Amino acid sequence: MNFFNKIKRHGVYIFACVCLPLSVAQVQAVEITPYVGQMFSSDLRDGTSDTDLAVDSATSIGLGIAWQDTPRGQGQVLINYVSHDFENLAGDQEHSLDIIYAHFNGIAQFKQQNYVTTFSIGLGGAYMDSDLADDIYPSATIAIGTRYEFSNNMALVTELRTYATLVDEDEQLFCANDSCAAQFDEALWYDTSISIGIAYRF
Repeated sequence: MNFFNKIKRHGVYIFACVCLPLSVAQVQAVEITPYVGQMFSSDLRDGTSDTDLAVDSATSIGLGIAWQDTPRGQGQVLINYVSHDFENLAGDQEHSLDIIYAHFNGIAQFKQQNYVTTFSIGLGGAYMDSDLADDIYPSATIAIGTRYEFSNNMALVTELRTYATLVDEDEQLFCANDSCAAQFDEALWYDTSISIGIAYRF
């Protein structure tokens, strides 16, 4: 799959999203959280009609890098990857939409002994790659979650997260040679994920 070759062109953007917040924060303890989950997306629209095209749910993988800003709050850089599939209106061609989300988040923590409820909001971008083109769009995210702390260094994390990405309904992301396999149905593209992860604090 040539997706990972394509994102090399945008490596500086992703690298900056991860490293810049860490360089300006006075980090006392860094927490790394790998995630896996299921992501559900908006529908697309057929390129020649107003008929909706269903986009499948897909497994997502992610990595969070967080630091404790205050006793009840964290800063976090979160990277998530998902690959969605959809079929054309005739059902005889399958297309993919690969997305990398990169966001800088603030996390509020509400602790009750070893159990913590979290609320997160963040800003960043979404790199989208279809079979035909690729581009970067501004994006925001909001999440609610829980974490159960086994020790001072390890916790089980669950999360319900929504991404809202600003796109153009006339975007040519799914087009080539004046033919479009699909179009965005609205000016906002939504992805919602249910994830689980293990957080480890250094």
